[in-house]
Amino acid sequence: MPSRRPPLLSEANFASIRQRVMQATGVQLADDRRAVVAARLHKRLKTLGLVDFEHYLALLESAEGQDEHDNLLRLLVARDSYFFREHRHFECLARWLAELDHPARLWSAACATGEEAWSLAMVAAEHAHHPGWQVLASDFDPQLLECAGAGIYDIAQARYFPEGWLARHCLCGVGATAGRLSVAPALRKQVRFEAINLIRPLPAHLGSFDVILLRNLLSSLAPRYKSEVLQHLLAHLRPGGLLIIGHSESVHALGLPLRPLLPSVFERL
Repeated sequence: MPSRRPPLLSEANFASIRQRVMQATGVQLADDRRAVVAARLHKRLKTLGLVDFEHYLALLESAEGQDEHDNLLRLLVARDSYFFREHRHFECLARWLAELDHPARLWSAACATGEEAWSLAMVAAEHAHHPGWQVLASDFDPQLLECAGAGIYDIAQARYFPEGWLARHCLCGVGATAGRLSVAPALRKQVRFEAINLIRPLPAHLGSFDVILLRNLLSSLAPRYKSEVLQHLLAHLRPGGLLIIGHSESVHALGLPLRPLLPSVFERL
């Protein structure tokens, strides 16, 4: 009978996996995550019929290993997301958008499964003073972007919506789609999804944005990438625009051209 416990993940193999994740995404897995990594990858070993992590790493290094490399990143890079997460950010953004004197361009730079991007779109639809606003949603993982672009979620997520917004901005499933919500077509027209890896050179066509959200990623980036990623993003943020990061994150020691407005909300100088 196969063991329910993962095989031993040696320190050397853990270091190799950490290096792969960091080189691909900039994310640095903490030293104390070895048991978690072993448990998450154990499912892949069983699916692939591999007996240990040495064979798994050999697969990753082979010519056939790219698809599995994508699975590795998907399993090990945290992607928690839900609608209107850290709701005070959206309250601040609503007030700010109402005073903006031109159509807003907003970027959810690590959108995961899309809830943040659609939350941005709803706030813009409700509060932007000028029509013609746009949202760019990006992530390094094309599979997550496919999910985000589909815009279909468990109806339980509606508990995070402000009153009346579910009816105005989503369709609720019936029959075979009961229990799910789908983003309405009017919002879909204003949101574009693109695969962008933030530790690589950014696409030249991006242009400038009024608001960039990079939330709950900085805390997991390796130190060598934090300043670099932020500098690249700020090159696309208009002076006077907003950078919004996670409540538990900080940019104070990085010497960036930013002025704090609220905790985790900064104005580009």
